[in-house]
Amino acid sequence: MVTSIHIPKPLLDAVDRKARALDVSRDRLIVQAIEKELAPGADWSPGFFERLRAVDAGTAAAVDDLLTSVRQARTSKPPSAL
Repeated sequence: MVTSIHIPKPLLDAVDRKARALDVSRDRLIVQAIEKELAPGADWSPGFFERLRAVDAGTAAAVDDLLTSVRQARTSKPPSAL
């Protein structure tokens, strides 16, 4: 089915670049993005982020230590700041 939408030029330019990089049409890339967004499991369950924030101090420290170790072990590109 044919439809018409308005996409800001900078976003459309980014879509075109991504489509070229993936060797797919603009239309196919947009359809894939919409399908991915609407697929089951594409959204977070209610309260997911709240439960993540509610970890105890020991778990939070362990995660921080793990993240530090992963960043220090990266070799392909510099660590990113979060």
